Amino acid sequence: MKKVLALLMGCLLPWFAMAQTTLSGRVLDAATQSPLISSTVALTPGNRATLTDAFGRFSFTNVPAGEYTVQVSYLGYGTASQTVTVPAAQPLEFSLTRTSVATKEVLVTATRANEKTGTTYSNVTKEELESRNFGQDLPYLLENTPSLVTNSDAGAGVGYTGMRIRGSDITRINVTVNGIPVNDAESHGVFFVNMPDFATSLQDVQIQRGVGTSTNGPGAFGASLNLQTQDASPEAYARTDNAYGSYNTWKNNVQFGTGLLGGKFAVDGRLSRISSDGYVERASSDLKSFYVSGGYYGAKDLLKVVVFGGHEKTYQAWNGVDEETLKTNRRYNSAGTDMGDDTPYDNEVDDYQQYHYQLHYGHEFSPALSFNAALHYTRGFGFYENYKAGESFSDYRIPPLAIGGTTVAETDLVRQKWLDNHFYGTTFALQYRGTGKWSAVLGGGWNRYDGDHYGEVIWAQYAPTIQPGHRYYDGNARKTDFNVYAKANVQATKQLGFFGDLQLRTVDYKIDGTDDDQRDVTTRADYDFFNPKAGVTFAVNEAHSLYASVAVGHREPTRSDFVDRPANDRAKAERMVDYEAGYRLNQPLGDVNGLPVRLTTDLTYFYMDYKDQLVLTGQVNNVGTPLRTNIAESYRTGVEVAAGLGWGNFARLTTNLSWSRNRIKNFGETVYRFDEDYNPVEAVVSRYAETTISYSPSVVTSSQLEVQPVKGLRFQYQFKTVSEQFLDNTASQERRLKPYEVSDVRLFYRFSVTNWMKEIELGLLVNNLFSEKYEANGFTFSEYYVGDNTRYHYNYYFPQAPRNYMAQVSLRF
Repeated sequence: MKKVLALLMGCLLPWFAMAQTTLSGRVLDAATQSPLISSTVALTPGNRATLTDAFGRFSFTNVPAGEYTVQVSYLGYGTASQTVTVPAAQPLEFSLTRTSVATKEVLVTATRANEKTGTTYSNVTKEELESRNFGQDLPYLLENTPSLVTNSDAGAGVGYTGMRIRGSDITRINVTVNGIPVNDAESHGVFFVNMPDFATSLQDVQIQRGVGTSTNGPGAFGASLNLQTQDASPEAYARTDNAYGSYNTWKNNVQFGTGLLGGKFAVDGRLSRISSDGYVERASSDLKSFYVSGGYYGAKDLLKVVVFGGHEKTYQAWNGVDEETLKTNRRYNSAGTDMGDDTPYDNEVDDYQQYHYQLHYGHEFSPALSFNAALHYTRGFGFYENYKAGESFSDYRIPPLAIGGTTVAETDLVRQKWLDNHFYGTTFALQYRGTGKWSAVLGGGWNRYDGDHYGEVIWAQYAPTIQPGHRYYDGNARKTDFNVYAKANVQATKQLGFFGDLQLRTVDYKIDGTDDDQRDVTTRADYDFFNPKAGVTFAVNEAHSLYASVAVGHREPTRSDFVDRPANDRAKAERMVDYEAGYRLNQPLGDVNGLPVRLTTDLTYFYMDYKDQLVLTGQVNNVGTPLRTNIAESYRTGVEVAAGLGWGNFARLTTNLSWSRNRIKNFGETVYRFDEDYNPVEAVVSRYAETTISYSPSVVTSSQLEVQPVKGLRFQYQFKTVSEQFLDNTASQERRLKPYEVSDVRLFYRFSVTNWMKEIELGLLVNNLFSEKYEANGFTFSEYYVGDNTRYHYNYYFPQAPRNYMAQVSLRF
């Protein structure tokens, strides 16, 4: 290890010698003395500009001696400037006075964590998102945060992607955009494929691990993602990003902003298209999206409209690759092969559109007291289409057909399964941010979902008695979700602070009609959840702080837990108590060659104690659909370590490690025994006193080195490792995802060429640098046969792409 470090330092020393004087400083809110993140800092002459980091700091490297003007601006605040002579006394400090309501303050503060809430969280800035964004889905842009693991059906990060945090998948991760819920009301999932290139229109992301603070939408059982759309730019701009790479992957977008017109109005927008053939055969994606926002920013009032949406058409790659085929053809895709020849069905696709409309209003009664409210409406509709061979007429409500005295009971057909839904409601928050010892928030939301589920036969080989678009099942679901919460911070002493958070959430869920197997799935369910949370923080000094918290969360079952289970065996709601404790360090280490060096560290211990967690046990219903069952006791516990060492703008090394133990107590697994006609005749149950929760790696690490040796040139190297994961809850070595390690490289060069074009940036991404063969996701099922005690298991995997490339050109005007 010492030799590696010595070699690394030897490579970097020639660049160290090039460092010249650094001009650095900090930007603060004049009233609260809190940092103003992403403030614009301009340096003239030289026409250089940068943005402040998460601590409100900025720095310019390699600044020749001379006199300069430093100007700072931030939306909703007056500008400030200083004239300095380099070399100058360090650092500079700017205090900006608010002139209008700031977007970020109004839209997300109520549901976000901070250093006073005793909660485990990570912030990802717009600059960090931009440095990773070559067109892959949002989960891939967050990969450098603790305990996060990603996967891609198509293998290259475009199309359907997934993520897990602390072993919990997206159905257990609460996602909001500007405080408004995004999770599907029934499945609890979030499909980022419906929001392609959305990261381009984000200002920042906060990830709260564990239960987190009270928010809107389904309960967070692994984490919550709080997404903030972009702030209005004080200045007009235009930009286009165009990328091309492996597997015929394209990304094209156009972005624009008017800047503040008359100091009070601004419009921002984006149009995007992403397409890819995918690493897996036929796993193509054609993704289109847009974003537009317009706002009025007054001295006391904010009125902002945000509209965004997307249309995705992806060839299905949901089946995975079976274990035997994986050995010879990692790119194999079985979707669409029911036609029985060498030409797969060419429209085995998922085709869905989703549009989001948000209207935000904020009013500032005083510098300490503000109110914000939002109305929202989401419209979604689309289908997935399958060619099915030899289907029974009765399964599709088609009358039997007599041909020449012979009754035909089966047919080849093409079906579409549709979702057609509306989601609307309101959110609100009254916030008090006093300059004294306490602050508080009273907030909540009311949301209503109304969705139709139906299936249509659009073509059949033998079905002359039905009309085109024949509907063979039809159901409707309505769900009302209401919550109200109260949060308070009390600073008992200069060092000691307390946080309290109480939430009441009610859910009313109604399902009517039939499901795709013709069963009547009429359901009525009501829930009342009380979710208290409390935390304590202790600031040892400016550099060192401690925190601890305990939080209670509840989740109602998903749609499948209702419609797939027998009516007399209803799934129960889940409950979790989340214990978190941590230590934070933010320590300046002085200057090296004129560049400030800073060390940051976050150390977290967590224990997530579940009651009645819903997991797959191997049980199936009477038509073979897998069922989730409530498990009385299960838990996740572990340690997360995140550290960063920054050396001005020249170099930064970040690393994180997560170690966890994820266990189910008293687990019973069910495997069925089948007769020669493949009828289940016996359920074989195996008991485990304690076993590992599926898809829960015990070790996840991620490290990134970023170096900017000369102005405009940046290099990033990321190394990620994920330990083994089990495909079921038995911890069997025969049914697992093998551990893997992946390296990615990014290279950027930014320069100016003309007066009318601000900058050109060239980017290169090399994914999976060493071409690791690995699978990031999969599934399994097992069975026995009469007269044979051998357990047969069938594993299916989602292989990820070997070394692949993306090149990008960004033009900024």
